[in-house]
Amino acid sequence: MTRYFKVQVVFFFRLIVGIIFVYASWDKIAHPAEFAKAIGNYHAVPFGLENMMAMVLPWVEFLVGIGLIVGIMVDGAAIMSVVMNIVFIFAISQALARGISIECGCFSVTAEGGDKIGLGTIVRDIVYLAMSLVILNRQERRLEFFPKSI
Repeated sequence: MTRYFKVQVVFFFRLIVGIIFVYASWDKIAHPAEFAKAIGNYHAVPFGLENMMAMVLPWVEFLVGIGLIVGIMVDGAAIMSVVMNIVFIFAISQALARGISIECGCFSVTAEGGDKIGLGTIVRDIVYLAMSLVILNRQERRLEFFPKSI
C-alpha cells in the first residue's frame, strides 16, 4: 500500500469510529436513568455504580468520538476507544455466556425493541476494536492537533 492510501484509511477509520461513538453517546447523555437501567441489566457492575457509569461513560464516548473526528489528541482517543471496545465485548460476552437476553443499550436506551445482544453485536464491536487498533498503530500523524511527539 502506498503511504497516501494508508493515511486515507486511517482518516476514514477515525471518522467512522468517531461518528459511531458520538452517535452512541447522544441518547445516553439525554437519558442517563434509562442508560443506568441498561447497565444494570448486564449484572456485571456492583450495585450502585450503574448511576455513576451512566453519567460518565456517555461523555467519555462523546469526547473520544470528537477527538477522533476532529483529530485532537488522537492517541489518547484511540487508546480509550480500544479499552472501551474491549470492555463492551467482555460485557456482552459474559451476558451471553450466562444466558441473559437483554437489549444492548449501545445506541438507544429509550427505543422499545432495541438491539438484542448476540454474536452479531460482538462481531460488530470486534470490527470497531480492529479499526481502533489501526488508528492507534498508525505511522503518519497528519490532520491531527496535539499529536504525541515521537
